[in-house]
Amino acid sequence: MKDLVLIGGGGHCRSCIDVIECEGKFRIIGILDNGLPCGTSVSGYDVAGNDSLIEGFVRKGACFIVALGQIRTVEPRKRLFAFLKDSGAKIASAVSPSAYVSKYADIGEGTVIFHHALVNAGAKIGRNCIINSKALIEHDAVVADHCHVSTSATINGAAKIGEGSFIGSGAVVVNNADVGKASFIKSGEIVK
Repeated sequence: MKDLVLIGGGGHCRSCIDVIECEGKFRIIGILDNGLPCGTSVSGYDVAGNDSLIEGFVRKGACFIVALGQIRTVEPRKRLFAFLKDSGAKIASAVSPSAYVSKYADIGEGTVIFHHALVNAGAKIGRNCIINSKALIEHDAVVADHCHVSTSATINGAAKIGEGSFIGSGAVVVNNADVGKASFIKSGEIVK
C-alpha cells in the first residue's frame, strides 16, 4: 500500500476516506487542513497540520489527493493541485469498488470516482475531478480538469464539460451538448 495524504478535512474528505478505504490501495498517513487544529480526528485519521507540511510529505514520497469539496468555486482545488504539481508530488486517484469504469475510459490523476458512479466506454475525465455518487458519464463524454459532477447527475454521450465546471445533483447534460468553462449548472437543470 502507498502512503497517502489528503488535503482538506471537511465533509468531502470524509467521503473520500470512505472510497479510499473501500478501494484498499492506499494507507492514509495524514490530513492537512488550514482551518482545523493539529490532532483533530477526521473519520479516525489525524489532522497532521496545515498546507505548510506538503513539501515535507513530498520528500517522504507520499501520494496526495485534494479532498476539498467544490460547490461555490473551483479555485482552492485548482490552486492546491497546481501547488502539488509544482512541488513534484505524486498525485493519486481513487475509484470506489462499487463504481463501474470502462477499461476504454480515461481517468486523469487526482480524480475520485465515488460509489455507484458509471463511466462508460470512450469517456474522458480530466485531472482533479470529483465524480460523485451515482453520477453517469456516458460514452465519449469529455469532462475537463477540475470539474465536479454531483450526485446522480447525467452527462450523456459525446457531451463536453468545460474546465472547472460544477454540475449539480440530478442535472442532465444531453448528448453532444457543450458546457463552457467554469459553468455552474443547478441541481435538476437540463442542458441541451
